[in-house]
Amino acid sequence: MEIVSIGIALALFGICMAVWYFAVLPGKRKAMKEEAEKEAEVIKQKKLLEVKEKFLSKKAELEKEVQQRNHQIQQAENRAKQRELSLNQRQDELNRHRQEADAMRTRLDNQQALLMKRDEELNERQQMLVEKERTQLEAISGLSAEEARERLVESLKDEARTNAAAYINEIMDDAKMTANKEAKRIIIQTIQRVATETAVENSVTVFQIDNDEVKGRIIGREGRNIRALEAATGVEIVVDDTPEAIVISAFDPVRREVCRLALHQLVSDGRIHPARIEEVVAKVKKQVEEEIIETGKRTTIDLGVHGLHPELIRIIGKMKYRSSYGQNLLQHARETANLCAVMASELGLNPKKAKRAGLLHDIGKVPDEEPEMPHALYGAKLAEKFKEKPDICNAIGAHHDEMEMTTLLAPIVQVCDAISGARPGARREIVEAYIKRLKDLENIAMSYPGVVKTYAIQAGRELRVIVGADKIDDTQTESLSAEIATKIQNEMTYPGQVKITVIRETRSVAYAK
Repeated sequence: MEIVSIGIALALFGICMAVWYFAVLPGKRKAMKEEAEKEAEVIKQKKLLEVKEKFLSKKAELEKEVQQRNHQIQQAENRAKQRELSLNQRQDELNRHRQEADAMRTRLDNQQALLMKRDEELNERQQMLVEKERTQLEAISGLSAEEARERLVESLKDEARTNAAAYINEIMDDAKMTANKEAKRIIIQTIQRVATETAVENSVTVFQIDNDEVKGRIIGREGRNIRALEAATGVEIVVDDTPEAIVISAFDPVRREVCRLALHQLVSDGRIHPARIEEVVAKVKKQVEEEIIETGKRTTIDLGVHGLHPELIRIIGKMKYRSSYGQNLLQHARETANLCAVMASELGLNPKKAKRAGLLHDIGKVPDEEPEMPHALYGAKLAEKFKEKPDICNAIGAHHDEMEMTTLLAPIVQVCDAISGARPGARREIVEAYIKRLKDLENIAMSYPGVVKTYAIQAGRELRVIVGADKIDDTQTESLSAEIATKIQNEMTYPGQVKITVIRETRSVAYAK
């Protein structure tokens, strides 16, 4: 029964729902649709009103902006009109000033013409007065104007000649009284302002060693090391009983310096044998050459002499290892350069040029090969070769009167060279003569064919001559030594005797790679 009642209830509920769906729901749908249409119309009207309000607002803003721009344009037009008015006023002012200037120029031209006319009248009147006075003077003096002028000129000439002669005599007397005094003052002041050194050059160098055992290593087995070192450097090495010292003797300072540096490297290294000696000596010679160039550069920098050719700088550096009558040549050149600069300043000349000429005046004394002309002329030739100016070349070549002096630099260099060499303690004549004798010994031996090297050692008591093995045989070496001895005996003056040793050796060199 319960199930039947539930089924009936469900059936009734379904009928009710069907009635509601088909009878009631369409009416509500229509009402809802009408209500939605009304709301849509309201929203549409509202949006139209908003759009219209925005359009009116934008239109008002645009009209305001147009008014502002029109106002600005109006202001710009007003300013342009004012500027145009101002320019017109200025143009009128300029025209007025131009008219006034033209009028003033016209007045000035008229006044100038009037002045010129008056000037001509005055000149005519003055000429008439002068002519009248001249006529009166001629009538009074009884002389014409030309005769009076000639007499006046002659009298003035005589008076001027007399006064000039008296003035010249006074100047000459005053010059004679003061010239020597002034010259001495300049020279003394120049000498006092330049520091000097005395001659210290000698012909030996002492090499210090730590102990006497090193002496035996330097001598080597049967003296082969010391002979190789002497042959490579051209010096005489004296190993005696002097404690911790070895004496290096040679007239050429470059050779002594090469030997000293080579000994220092050999002793420091500990390997001392002939092949090593030759290798070290070759390296040291390169080092000494570099030191020569560096010395030249330092000297030019110290003296403020710039623009020298590199070869001239090398020659200046070589002066360090040369002497002239016992005076170091580089020191002499520096001293002469400073003296020249001071004296040129005293005389109102160019001190830089004078210093340059003083530094270079003795470059002919350190040639790479012996020239056949005096050192002054050879130095001038070198300076000209390396593009020095003519006044510098003339000062170098004329400092011993072997060339005519053409500039004021030449006498200054000559005087300063004499000052540097003549001061007390500057030179030693004996040392220079000794070195010249040793050089002459070597030059005599070098004049023979087949001679490769020559070394004067033992203070000139022995001359070692090295000949090429491919040019002279053993028999010819004996005759060569006799010929050299005869020539030395006939052409030179020397104390005691000279031993000539001719060395002929054959070397074969190969390299293991």
